[in-house]
Amino acid sequence: MSKQPRAAGRSPAGYRTSLLWRIITGGAEWLDRRVGWDRLPVLPGLLTLLGLRVRLRQRNLHDPGRLPSVNLPQPAPPAESHKVNRTADGSHNDLAEPRMGMAGTRFGRNIPLDRIPPATPEEVLSRPSPREVSRAVLTRDELIPAESVNSLVSAWLQFMVRDWFSHGTSPTDRPWEVPLLDDDPWPERPMHIMRTPDDPTRDPQAPAGTPDTRVNVSSHWWDASQIYGTNETEQRQMRAGELGKLHLWDGEQSPVPSDPSRDPSRVPGFWLGLAMMHDLFAREHNAICDHLHGAYPSWSDEELFQRARLVNAALLAKIHTVEWTPAVISHPTTVKALRANWWGVAGERVHNLFGRISDSEVVSGIPGAATDHYGVPYSLTEEFVAVYRMHPLVRDEWHLRAVADDASLRHCTLRDISGPGALKFLETTDMADLLYSFGTLHPGLVTLHNFPRFLQEFERPDGHLQDLAATDILRSRELAVPRYNEFRRLLRLKPARSFAELTDNPAWAEQIERLYDGDIEKVDLTVGLYAEKLPKGFAFSDTAFRIFILMASRRLNSDRFFTEYYRPEVYSKAGMAWIDDNSMITVLLRHHPELRTALAGLTNAFVPWHTAGGTVT
Repeated sequence: MSKQPRAAGRSPAGYRTSLLWRIITGGAEWLDRRVGWDRLPVLPGLLTLLGLRVRLRQRNLHDPGRLPSVNLPQPAPPAESHKVNRTADGSHNDLAEPRMGMAGTRFGRNIPLDRIPPATPEEVLSRPSPREVSRAVLTRDELIPAESVNSLVSAWLQFMVRDWFSHGTSPTDRPWEVPLLDDDPWPERPMHIMRTPDDPTRDPQAPAGTPDTRVNVSSHWWDASQIYGTNETEQRQMRAGELGKLHLWDGEQSPVPSDPSRDPSRVPGFWLGLAMMHDLFAREHNAICDHLHGAYPSWSDEELFQRARLVNAALLAKIHTVEWTPAVISHPTTVKALRANWWGVAGERVHNLFGRISDSEVVSGIPGAATDHYGVPYSLTEEFVAVYRMHPLVRDEWHLRAVADDASLRHCTLRDISGPGALKFLETTDMADLLYSFGTLHPGLVTLHNFPRFLQEFERPDGHLQDLAATDILRSRELAVPRYNEFRRLLRLKPARSFAELTDNPAWAEQIERLYDGDIEKVDLTVGLYAEKLPKGFAFSDTAFRIFILMASRRLNSDRFFTEYYRPEVYSKAGMAWIDDNSMITVLLRHHPELRTALAGLTNAFVPWHTAGGTVT
């Protein structure tokens, strides 16, 4: 337990600069540019992705935390419990740098800090305006389905996003005023989009030209904060105070705080899918507590809670790594690469028989390997946030059906199942029926002309009307995330030389060219990502995948509880077994055995389920 993570200050340029790694990374970039990793056989494709990951670690991790700052969040004083427990706010994950990754610290960047331009009104509101982009190329006429997956994919993603990042509540003063075309039916003129909150740690005396920064009000770590809260007060409200357990939606005490301002159902973006996932994994936490209590009956409420939290967070990370992500990017090479992230190239079978057979993350996976920040203090990045803007996954129309016989229960819209009204569905509809309905409905493909119409005219709990498609475009501009071509250059990808090269859809190419007045360099990142031809099995773009190559493994590599402290002495032997033995399918069946027929024979809960009628819509 005395081992410490490798030095966070080590130069990323010095990471793996041996001749062998220079050959691997250089060869990977050459093959990727000339052929494309997705067109190679699986083994060469895996080696290419490995080389690309190393090069991205060398060149695309940058720390705004080194810029001038004041009033930094203060971690609690060190305590012995920090060695084996996750803190509520994410502090003390790195014992040598307790502030690293905690709530209230800055987002990192995947682009050099000197390439971050100021977010001037001229840039943020430039033509085409965010609203013009929304109307011209994002609006959904009818659902373009992602037929290889089910709608639990969209519910799961937002559930994860609630854990990973939040810029906080926007101030109501000084909104961005977005100009509207004469034929725009928007009810207010100009359109108002609230600003991202300023960085409270920014030094007002910082030199002119210092890049703009923002903070993450959530913990940067993959620690299930969407279930457990981001501070001690929230965490105490969630806990039942007995046998380590959490309050449930249908329990004697609701997990929703009595203070309306802290009610998660009133936070913009709350909907039925998010409530379902919260309910499922709050129940899973309690099941883990029962399992641990049976194995260790003398453990206190606190000990059971802390071990169960570790186990539940690790199970969520495992499900996302080896089930959710391979489902949405189901290319044979990426499926093997993602499973190797968790179990290494030795594979799950070897892990189950022998445990780790090597210290190498390549051979035996990241969990249990050495902690490494790759020379840059860990944080999630603004670019990571930008590529996770995947609202097209969400359907507008929902047909709820009974798991017992596929009988129709109700047709509803996204508006019906959003906001506080979502909780009414939990009260009036059996959870197994809701899960079955999601499991047998396709989500949308992350592509142009597929943004949910409801979210383009979304009424927030405060009554403010918002076009989330326009907001997504504005946010990337406001946060100085590069436009599409520059984004590709900074990831060492070839930029699109023409609109016909940007997309293989000629009609879309004409629309985008007209929208951006023929200037390919102006194309917004989201538009370019949505326009791309997708690799085989992908529900989102290859350019977005480059950020995943880097950050999906980094979230594991940097987290002490997934690396050097991922061991029975911390999690308990029974806890480690729970992670190994479970998957999304076993979680679903544990709490809702009625789903057994719908899931029979499936190995991934995020692919379409069986229906009584034999169809998925």
